[in-house]
Amino acid sequence: MYEAFFNLKQKPFDLLPDPDFLFMSSSHKKVLSYLDYGIRERVGFILLTGEVGSGKTTIIRNLIKKNLSDVVLSKIFNTRVDSEQLIAMINDDFGLPVLNKDKITLLRELNLFLIDQFVKGNQPVLIIDEAQNLNHDLLEEIRMLSNLETDNAKLLQIILVGQPELRKTLASATLIQLRQRISINCHIQPLSRSEIELYILHRLEKAGDRDAVSFFGDTIDIIFTFSRGIPRLINIICDFILLAAFAEETRAIDAAMVLDIIGDLDFEYHYWGSESLDGHVTREGRVEGTFPAGPSDPAVSAMIKDLNDRLDNLGKESESGSQKRLLEMAAKIAELEKSAAIYQKKDRELMAEPFDSTPVSEAKKVSEYSGEENSQSFMGNMFGRMFKL
Repeated sequence: MYEAFFNLKQKPFDLLPDPDFLFMSSSHKKVLSYLDYGIRERVGFILLTGEVGSGKTTIIRNLIKKNLSDVVLSKIFNTRVDSEQLIAMINDDFGLPVLNKDKITLLRELNLFLIDQFVKGNQPVLIIDEAQNLNHDLLEEIRMLSNLETDNAKLLQIILVGQPELRKTLASATLIQLRQRISINCHIQPLSRSEIELYILHRLEKAGDRDAVSFFGDTIDIIFTFSRGIPRLINIICDFILLAAFAEETRAIDAAMVLDIIGDLDFEYHYWGSESLDGHVTREGRVEGTFPAGPSDPAVSAMIKDLNDRLDNLGKESESGSQKRLLEMAAKIAELEKSAAIYQKKDRELMAEPFDSTPVSEAKKVSEYSGEENSQSFMGNMFGRMFKL
């Protein structure tokens, strides 16, 4: 729709997992090298995980497109099946007939096929995508397939691809045998802020024009914040950015336009399941407000560290203040005890003296003893002073 306006040959931010558009972030490079190594060295199970939209399927398709000369692939993308259906899909993708065949026959023919491929010098590889949907029984069934081997080589290489929940499933005590057979374990990390900018330019260049649009202000920061570095979500935001820019007949993308698009899409609620967040752009083009933090946002990490430091200092100050008040209170208590001892001594002396029946004489003694430090006023003053701390 907007391709001609931006001098593009095709849509740069399509959601289809096109290997030609694969952006090799540091994480993607590492994962692809692990996969390539694992297949070439014929290691045991390979586990590949990543968030939804992180590029797992694109990497797998890139691996397939490389078409390693001696590799024969079977690709399973539907994992909501039972045991017999799974084996049938594996055989069918290897090109074996599956109609009207029971599970035992399917397994026998799969074994014969794998032996034949081994004799021919080929390497069969089974890739199971969306493996987080597999239950324990199916995962155990897949482990049993890895038992198909000769005396010195595995007949079938198995790659499990799935979302992070797959790791939780594999952590079950009942799957310890499968877990121990995983030789390569890798996870696709989200793109960093700097990688997002390179990612956008890479896809524009692949589509025909790296300079089709220009990003100003905090636009890349906003895209990073709301996408959390997930390529699929970056594509969604950028596709709507180009559509909005086309409608306004502009090639300049500013922060206000991006925030408007994110608001129109109700992005936080629709894609992350959280409430829409309050934020706005200042006249200078800076983003203000509360936004979700990216997976590796250094600014948020620094803010959290600063908050923890301030809480620690507050706690130390509070502790120091409490200790000071306790010392002051102890001194007051010691003063109170000293004064009380004096009072008790005078009381004993008063009680030891002979009683004078003359009212005036006795009243004089009490008056002399009491003065300004009679028992009620003295004790009241001391307790009052102590509890003012």
